[in-house]
Amino acid sequence: TSEQIEQLHRRFKQLSHNRKTIRKEDFDTIPDLEFNPIRARIVHAFFDKRNLRKAPAGLAEEINFEDFLTIMSYFRPIEMDMDEERLESFRKEKLKFLFHMYDADYDGIITLQEYKDVLDELMSGNPHLEKESLRAIAEGAMLEAASVCMPRTGPDEVYEGITFEDFLKVWKGIDIETKMHVRFLTMEAIAHCY
Repeated sequence: TSEQIEQLHRRFKQLSHNRKTIRKEDFDTIPDLEFNPIRARIVHAFFDKRNLRKAPAGLAEEINFEDFLTIMSYFRPIEMDMDEERLESFRKEKLKFLFHMYDADYDGIITLQEYKDVLDELMSGNPHLEKESLRAIAEGAMLEAASVCMPRTGPDEVYEGITFEDFLKVWKGIDIETKMHVRFLTMEAIAHCY
């Protein structure tokens, strides 16, 4: 809505210190991100040219208000009057944003290593979880993804990693529409990604 855009503009001005663009270091002032273990990935996603709909790879050095709105559009809540087709498109866009957070090398596949890297970041605050345990969790998740995406694999077939189409299958039935949204509180917009 126009009111939400105005709120986002105020937030943009606050983050940019009234400059015309935001740089990565400007996100250091967001308290909700301070203790998030995947903070760097979330900030990275704001500057990912795939999410900005500008290029198939690479990072922008800075983003302007229009870019900021593009990124924040991934977090907009569902509208009650959305038909099934629009809801499915909306869902795909949100999942594409998440997919890009995992696909660090821009090759269109989330590999075991990329998945393990995210797990390392998520579990970095847990000193009791060993690296071998993380690898086992990552391998288990990849095997599960393979069973969903390639249910009949031959003995010589190797599951290289999760493509975006696989990612859609894995997330089927999970309510991403309400878990990835913007919360408007006291005139400040805060993006949430669970």
